Amino acid sequence: MRFKLGLPKGSLQEATVQLFQQAGFQLTVTERSYFPTIDDEEMEVVLLRAQEMSRYVEAGALDGGITGNDWIMENGSDVVKVAELSYSKRSLEPVRWVLAVPVDSKIMRPKDLEGKRLATELVNLTRSYLKSHKVNASVEFSWGATEAKVGTGLVDAIVELTETGSSLRANKLRIVDTLCTSTTQLIASKAAWKDPWKRKKLESIATLLKGAIVARGKVGLKMNVSKKSLKQVLQILPAIKRPTVAPLSTGGWFALETVLDEKVVRDLIPELKKAGAEGLIEYSLNKIIY
Repeated sequence: MRFKLGLPKGSLQEATVQLFQQAGFQLTVTERSYFPTIDDEEMEVVLLRAQEMSRYVEAGALDGGITGNDWIMENGSDVVKVAELSYSKRSLEPVRWVLAVPVDSKIMRPKDLEGKRLATELVNLTRSYLKSHKVNASVEFSWGATEAKVGTGLVDAIVELTETGSSLRANKLRIVDTLCTSTTQLIASKAAWKDPWKRKKLESIATLLKGAIVARGKVGLKMNVSKKSLKQVLQILPAIKRPTVAPLSTGGWFALETVLDEKVVRDLIPELKKAGAEGLIEYSLNKIIY
């Protein structure tokens, strides 16, 4: 039996490949192939645009896939959301679909869109948004370069995806409203979810991927501490829960091990050393499974 998994091609592709590799899969994508190789004989992987992934999963052409919750809503797909993976192209934060206009536009609120023209990839959700505000406006599908269309006056406003808003600001656009936020999802067809073998496979993939995401930005830290310094070291040592403390064969000494945010290690190590910690070892993490 084979499990067919769709991975997003495009802006999320590189981040997804890196995530799978961190989770322990040897996933290789060749430049012009839509069929990556993976070191799991039970899996068959195909690259598809995130925009259409949920449609193929819903139809059963794929057992599972990775796509954004925005495209699941846009397509109205009836799929099982197995796990929220909460990663994007540049960060782990949700992305936003926003209504944006030129900085000097007179459009200040949704009501001001009456009779205007909008361009977006997210046509269905944009139309639903306008309907909820009782606004009549024209919504056209944008094949790309959406920000340029409003900047040159081809349309009055756009609905565009953003993570930080920096690209919008660079194009002299301002955000009027947020239509929705979206995170990356591991999804499954209802048929696959009902199949015990495929469901187990999905749950295993979800566990490994979520463990890899949790481990990002964190490191492990080991050290040896004498009994007299133990209390002082523990007071300054942060941890996800509590540090692991184990006695060493040498009497009066303990081995400490903990997990912490990588960004604090640089400042912590000198403090720990001053407090009496010895033999400090910092190491990277691939996965953290709770």
